[in-house]
Amino acid sequence: MKKKKSLLLLLTLVLALSTLLAACGSSQKGDDGTFRVNLSAEPPTFDPAMAQDSQANTVLKTMYEGLTRMNEDGQPIPAAAEEWDVDGTKYTFKLRKDAKWSNGDPVTAHDFVFAWERVLSPETQPAPPYAYQLYYLKNAQEYNEGKITDFSQVGVKAADDYTLEVELVAPTPYFLGLTSFYTFYPVHQSVKDDAKWAVDANKMIVNGAFTLTSWVKGQTIEVTKNENYWDKDNIKLNKIKMSLVNSGATELTSYRNNELDRAGHPNGEIPTDQIPVVQKELKDEYKVHNIASTYYYQFNLTAKPFDNAKIRKAFAMSIDRQTIVDKITLGGQAPAFGFIPPRINGVNDEFRNENKDDYFTENVEEAKKLLEEGMKEEGYTTLPEITLIYNSSEAHKKLALAVADMWKNNLGVDVKTENQEWAVFIENRKNLNYQIARAGWSADYNDPMTFIDLWTSNSGNNDIGFKNEEYDKLVAETKVLEDNVKRNENLRKAEEILIKDTMAILPVYYYTNVAVEKPWLKGVSLDFSGAIDYSRAYFTDERK
Repeated sequence: MKKKKSLLLLLTLVLALSTLLAACGSSQKGDDGTFRVNLSAEPPTFDPAMAQDSQANTVLKTMYEGLTRMNEDGQPIPAAAEEWDVDGTKYTFKLRKDAKWSNGDPVTAHDFVFAWERVLSPETQPAPPYAYQLYYLKNAQEYNEGKITDFSQVGVKAADDYTLEVELVAPTPYFLGLTSFYTFYPVHQSVKDDAKWAVDANKMIVNGAFTLTSWVKGQTIEVTKNENYWDKDNIKLNKIKMSLVNSGATELTSYRNNELDRAGHPNGEIPTDQIPVVQKELKDEYKVHNIASTYYYQFNLTAKPFDNAKIRKAFAMSIDRQTIVDKITLGGQAPAFGFIPPRINGVNDEFRNENKDDYFTENVEEAKKLLEEGMKEEGYTTLPEITLIYNSSEAHKKLALAVADMWKNNLGVDVKTENQEWAVFIENRKNLNYQIARAGWSADYNDPMTFIDLWTSNSGNNDIGFKNEEYDKLVAETKVLEDNVKRNENLRKAEEILIKDTMAILPVYYYTNVAVEKPWLKGVSLDFSGAIDYSRAYFTDERK
């Protein structure tokens, strides 16, 4: 009897151990159709009207779908709209009759009208930061600014449940691409008068490929395949699990341990000092792409001492960008001497000569003179205490310390550096509660205007206090121009005002997307801007 019991106990232990190992293997390999990735910061909101950051963009792409979506070439393709007709300034979108919300309700043209009115309404609080992106619609700006109160005068209406008619102020060749951007997403009408729906996983009714099924603040976000999605047969993943870990070293370790299927930009990071090692050891998994995105430092133009243009120029001219990309960032980035990145549509040598002397030069001696002149104008014998803020990240910290060291060595100026949690950092920038802040801007659509209208006086994303009447007039004029030559002239003039004339921001480098992907991961879409779409990702048999 004892022998039989011992054998039975041994068998039980073996089976239990086998089950545990199988479970561990499943957890690591994820052969249940779960794609695993890390976000280095938690999105502040999942409300398309309020979103304004890359972390939210990545998650929103899995849960929502606009009239179009962008392919890897930066071209709009059918999404919620199956077809459209364009006649000058008039667009007629035919919506899919099989498109449904995650609760089974049909997605209709009325949902788009509701969502766009919500973005533009002066009563929506806080004010949506991207309301200005809808100003391409007839009377949209006038409605948003309260100059007209009847939304029916705005250039969007539902002709019937599945026909959306849009009228623009002027022909806009990139408008179709704009309809793929999250500010243009439809929103289920149940959100009306519910202030907390976008931070409650139980209230999220979405029209995209995945639904939000779990959100443990500060730990994980999980989205699960939406069985009501019109194109569900082409969605191969069952679930996307996003950890929320603000450590590039931890992220890379998790990737090496097969706990993540992808690591790196745009939403995580590989520690810069590990990039050469990763290139060598994981050369078949290492991927780097040039993207239409710019890394820069922004000045608070309303705060001392950076309300003085000469002081701003001195800071911009006294850092060594080539050393930064060669010795610090290590991801194949290029030094930036303008704001509009070279990969955006229409930007070439004729638009801007990127040879270090087009808008400004790196010149320490000239920078010292400008600093002295600026301090004299302001009555300074010494500069006020200066702090550079950045969102928590090893890469941002490393760069901030290097740049602060350059300012110390080249200008004799002490600059403190301070890291802040993502949501706090965004709020401080929005409220102009800083002096210098780290920033990055990726194209929202494939046109230089996405980098220029950011800084108009009425832009909800203008968080530097920049107000320039000539700049505003150039942008307004350019938005209705059909002559591409004149249009590019205006865009260049606007960039000159921003950089050459006022140095409102300090360009550092043009981004690259540096990441590693497991060989079994396919179908991840990285577009021209660096925005990533995981909705069509899938695994090969190698993963199982």
